[in-house]
Amino acid sequence: MKLFKRYVWFLACLVGVAAMQTAQAQDSLLHTILKEGVLKVGTTGDWDPMTMRNPADNSYKGFDIDVSTALAADLGVKIEYVPTEWKTLVAGVTSGKYHMTGSASVNPKRAKVAGYSMSYVDVGQLPLILKKNADRFNGWGDINQEGVTVAAILGTTQEQYVKSFFPKAEHSIVEAPATDFSEVLAGRADVHITSNIAAYKLIAKYPQMMIVPVGQAKARTPLAILLPQADQVWINYVNHWISLQKARGLFDKLSAKWGL
Repeated sequence: MKLFKRYVWFLACLVGVAAMQTAQAQDSLLHTILKEGVLKVGTTGDWDPMTMRNPADNSYKGFDIDVSTALAADLGVKIEYVPTEWKTLVAGVTSGKYHMTGSASVNPKRAKVAGYSMSYVDVGQLPLILKKNADRFNGWGDINQEGVTVAAILGTTQEQYVKSFFPKAEHSIVEAPATDFSEVLAGRADVHITSNIAAYKLIAKYPQMMIVPVGQAKARTPLAILLPQADQVWINYVNHWISLQKARGLFDKLSAKWGL
């Protein structure tokens, strides 16, 4: 009799687990996206070449845009880009404003409240200055000095890096739509740091700027998609999709297209 009761209890547990998994799948954003036919993606539109917004027609282009467009196509749904800022990027995911973001640096602070997909590309940080100040800066140590002002955008990982890399320097933290490189161009800051991806785009666009000859980029960091932390069904789907597209060469193709 005891064995029979244990068997019944075991079957009940299996049924309960199966029911819970079914409920989780139905509650997942994956189910919502498929049902409503729309994938909502939060993007800042200010990170060349990852996401760039054209204010004339409110359209977007870039590496992230190509990735999310391909994901929406495989889901068989339309795509809707939701404008956001770096300081509210995570909040948009946790509040349900959008289903996912474009590329975001993986860091422990964000991971406390949001989930991440697997990574598909990584970046490092490089410092940029005006060429006329080339004699002042020949390495990382020259930046971490009193009298040097380093700019960053509020809510970005660069804000955290500026404060940790250069504790002796002054920090100029600006809010989007202002940009850290504009602070350098205008002479309000001496230095700003950005990803190696963006750095080479900026010096090509603004020939008066240069990368400080630091040798190697700092803080190599993987990029991934921010997702709701508790929605493992949706996270699993995105991860499987990334794995498949890695194998098929999508990310290599887009990296070559956008100069990553």
